[in-house]
Amino acid sequence: MDKTHIYQVKSFNYLGTIVNGNNTLVEEIRERIAKGNKAFYANKAHFKSNLVSRKSKLKLYWSVIRPVVEYGCETWVLKESSIQKLSVFERKILRKIFGPTKEANSIWRIKTNKELDELIKHWNIINDVKVVLVWTHK
Repeated sequence: MDKTHIYQVKSFNYLGTIVNGNNTLVEEIRERIAKGNKAFYANKAHFKSNLVSRKSKLKLYWSVIRPVVEYGCETWVLKESSIQKLSVFERKILRKIFGPTKEANSIWRIKTNKELDELIKHWNIINDVKVVLVWTHK
């Protein structure tokens, strides 16, 4: 008779998604944001270039970086802490795309969260995830 050892783990990666015994998404969201950061820095030259238009940079963000972050979001239950982390990640990238604002007194400042939200016509990452959740649970 062969003795087989079965090891218990706290979490494991299954098809690119982190599964854990607590059924929490903290580790999964952190991993998704880290992969989104890797995708952003892999394309950093395009985001920094003055030759690439803002429209093209937004398309790059929406077609390359955002899907990396949203992968597996059909199973997510968004809590306020997860919403906050995803929003901070997105605003960081949007500030790189849109750059600072020059005030009337020639002082530069970063764009506010409200300004960024208006620039993307309120189609932020949280709204996108919520739409996916609604469509998958119909």
